[in-house]
Amino acid sequence: MTDKFLNNIRSIRKENITHEVWHQTRRALLDYLSVTIPGAKAFREKETTYMDALGETGDATVIGINRKCSLQTAALMNGMSAHVIELDDGHRRGALHVGATIFSALLPVAEHEHLSSEDLLYGAIIGFETAIRLACAIQPGNKLRGYHATGTCGTVGAAMGIAAALDFDFNQMKSALSAAITSAAGILEMQEDNADLKPLNVGRAAMDAVAAAYLGKARFKAPLDAIGGRRGFLKVMTDDPYTEYITNFDNDAPLAITQIYMKTYAACRHTHPAIEAALTLRPSIINQLSSISSIKVDVYKLAVSGHDHTDIRGVSSAKMSMPFAVALALYRGSAGMEDFSETNVTDEEILALARKVKVVENEELSSLVPKKRASILNIMMKDGTTLSHRVDFPKGEPENPLTDEELIQKFNSLALASGLSEENCIKVIELITQPTFSINALIDTLTTTKK
Repeated sequence: MTDKFLNNIRSIRKENITHEVWHQTRRALLDYLSVTIPGAKAFREKETTYMDALGETGDATVIGINRKCSLQTAALMNGMSAHVIELDDGHRRGALHVGATIFSALLPVAEHEHLSSEDLLYGAIIGFETAIRLACAIQPGNKLRGYHATGTCGTVGAAMGIAAALDFDFNQMKSALSAAITSAAGILEMQEDNADLKPLNVGRAAMDAVAAAYLGKARFKAPLDAIGGRRGFLKVMTDDPYTEYITNFDNDAPLAITQIYMKTYAACRHTHPAIEAALTLRPSIINQLSSISSIKVDVYKLAVSGHDHTDIRGVSSAKMSMPFAVALALYRGSAGMEDFSETNVTDEEILALARKVKVVENEELSSLVPKKRASILNIMMKDGTTLSHRVDFPKGEPENPLTDEELIQKFNSLALASGLSEENCIKVIELITQPTFSINALIDTLTTTKK
């Protein structure tokens, strides 16, 4: 199974990739940078303390921190930064974030190895394909076991992205894949209790991917079948694998990177349909929030557990809470990075409204997963009237994508708020949209942020 998967992945050649896929990959890179720069600002003190303690030096740049360190530590720091503000991309069926891991590993390697922009983007295409296919093969069982597929599958995807960017042969790629599989880790308990460690699942995946890739380059011998063996990836990660995602490749099917979503709200993706429904209904009740009797959110099963809490213990806890996200959207009229602030997560009016929200499974909506991850918001007023709105595809889903202009606006708003100059924001966009661009020029532009 591993050999078949690798042969299929390796059949995706640069010369056969369409203009639309290259363009989408540039969009994914810009989206990644838009969330990593503010994430670095949020985690700067902690990440700097970590690097100081290790005495880290090297030639790989940590985005947004103006510092160089080893390849693996740069990947770790970038990966953690990319997941802090909960605005990174993802995939609906695979239930994982993708670019946060893959670009976090690829960029330090591209800088170190002096790769071309085409090599970087090709590596990303292969990395996304690998991670998403593996995630689709093990979900929802992987999540139900408590694993974070961003960590488990992201490790392998990022390693394969590096392998493709460095043009590994088959045996090197198999070695790297196997090393990544045995390194794959990440559990969802890290998102509980307002913990800071959920981003570690992303950072560690990127860090371990770098190690796995260079082990592969050195030709460490791989087992016969790390994916399908009797104690391989599929056996360990789920009870019910969907092996067709590993073995069946349709050359006419769209590549996985074209099927990702890009976020507009700074909270767990499970909350986005309900947030959007709240924003839609808000104009009708903007002056009547105190007259709300109760709120019910009908969702699919996977969106209930871990996302129905009203005991908000901090910003991280708020971003995982459907009740808080709905209350915030109704109260503030937005749910961006700045809205999930310490001030708002302790605002008694927002918290009181959140306590009126009940999240319940709707079996019809559960039956639609993964084709749709929908929510129905029902707001009951004290006078007996009810307002209801359903959202199947919130903004950013492949069926309802961000336009190029909206993505640029997302980058500019987040990067400017995090200290990147307007001049450098323009330079980043100009570089990424060029037919080819210098990796070092891009990284140099990203490092000139205010402290």
